Amino acid sequence: MRTVDPAKHEAKRRAILDAAAGCFAMKGFEKTTTAEICRAAGISTGSLFHYFPNKRAVFVGIFEQDADETAALLAAAEENEDPGEAILQVITHVSEQLLHPVIAKLVLEVAAQCSRDAELAELIQRNDRALRDGLVGLVTRAVDADRIDPGFDPRTVASWLVALVDAPLSRVILEPNLDPAAELAVMKELIGRFLRPVLAIPPPDAGRVADTGEISPG
Repeated sequence: MRTVDPAKHEAKRRAILDAAAGCFAMKGFEKTTTAEICRAAGISTGSLFHYFPNKRAVFVGIFEQDADETAALLAAAEENEDPGEAILQVITHVSEQLLHPVIAKLVLEVAAQCSRDAELAELIQRNDRALRDGLVGLVTRAVDADRIDPGFDPRTVASWLVALVDAPLSRVILEPNLDPAAELAVMKELIGRFLRPVLAIPPPDAGRVADTGEISPG
């Protein structure tokens, strides 16, 4: 009896999902055929169905893989001793993916499919909650470490961080000449400034206020 190498099996499965993602991004879920996925992945139809029972399972598998990658990303960020740096680490990784034209188109396609597929919509919502909850934990650590403004509510900050990450999607589609690296650099700078602690202004030395409005010794 032939045994299956788990590592090779997973690598092949990921290769199929990567190839399929390009097909779905280019033509959409409805117009993409299993034959096109097989050609892109360099496999036979029989091989495809060995890994996935149907086209929908391939499409869903892309976002199940995304959930696994997000979990691994957040776990790695938790190991970072600097929570402020960890936040930027997560935002940078997610943004780099979403700023890629293929991924941006795929995200728009899954949004359309979610309106017709409640199970898929729940998966996408779980992925979003996982990212948001992970960021809440990192923001809380950053507040406790005085790395960001303690006046912020961690859950609100996490929600805004996710919104900032999602914002460039439409620009990637509408502006094909957009420079993702430049956009990401600006986003990171804005987030860093937004989260920076507000330095308390020390009170003036005790003294008499002269008519000029200046502080003079008592």
